[in-house]
Amino acid sequence: MKNLNFYNETLKCKSSDDVFNCLLNNLKPSILLWSYFVNWEKVFKNEKAIEISLNTLNYLIGKKDFDNEFKSLLKQHPEIVKAIPSLIVRDGGNNLKFKILVDYKQKRFVYDDYDFSKVNLNEADIDRYLTFVKETGLKNLITSNKIKNLVDYIIGVEAGIDSNGRKNRSGHSMENIVEFFIQDLCKKQKFRYIKQADANKIKREFNYTVPVDKSSRKYDFVLDNGKELYIFETNFYSGGGSKLKSTAGEYRNLFDVLKGQFKFIWITDGFGWKTTTRPLRETFDHNDYLFNLFMLENEVLNFLIP
Repeated sequence: MKNLNFYNETLKCKSSDDVFNCLLNNLKPSILLWSYFVNWEKVFKNEKAIEISLNTLNYLIGKKDFDNEFKSLLKQHPEIVKAIPSLIVRDGGNNLKFKILVDYKQKRFVYDDYDFSKVNLNEADIDRYLTFVKETGLKNLITSNKIKNLVDYIIGVEAGIDSNGRKNRSGHSMENIVEFFIQDLCKKQKFRYIKQADANKIKREFNYTVPVDKSSRKYDFVLDNGKELYIFETNFYSGGGSKLKSTAGEYRNLFDVLKGQFKFIWITDGFGWKTTTRPLRETFDHNDYLFNLFMLENEVLNFLIP
């Protein structure tokens, strides 16, 4: 670590051990924002895109002669086939084409291809779509009277799919929080910053040539105070695991790549570090600047960036 007046004046720490203990003792338990749970705007946007087709498919709910009614409906409204995959809980990719493994027990892998993007349907297509809704359990769902409206059902499906994005939203939450502090500093001091910046963007915006340790590297934030460049990486770990050790090692290596040319600041937090203190301490001792949110809220950036 590189000494800052902040450690002595604000944190009242007298040694590097004191600073590291302060970092560990003030880790945040959570950074969950209200937006973490479900992105309702996205849910309703996806629902709206197929609402008319879903209302048309509502005709099939409770029908006893489902097979013939299904075929007849597709002949009259072939456009509704695009909505069928949306009724299956999926990965959120809005896929319309599927390669399904239908047999492997004869020691041969047999696949059926399903394409729901077709506009003109023939009898064979409609028969295949009927097989799809049967085998996936959609027919049973629609005819069992367990649901009364496919629009309401799809809202639940979309909300469930969106919950799979919570991990990404947690990462974005950390970025949003750190950006608030960087943005506030830049506004007061007339500094400039950019986010998600690779070497090309940094060169274009600030005219600095930053060395590249890997071609896909994008820094969370890059700040220019008119004299030098400050590069930020941020993350939050609520739980432990091997990922923390590899991250700490990655940022030690990144510090070495940037050392002597640009200031590199790693801002990390979360109770996960309580179970993986050794690699964090190694990076703390190796790098110049490693902060947490407690230090950020106590205005460490004011001491670091004049």
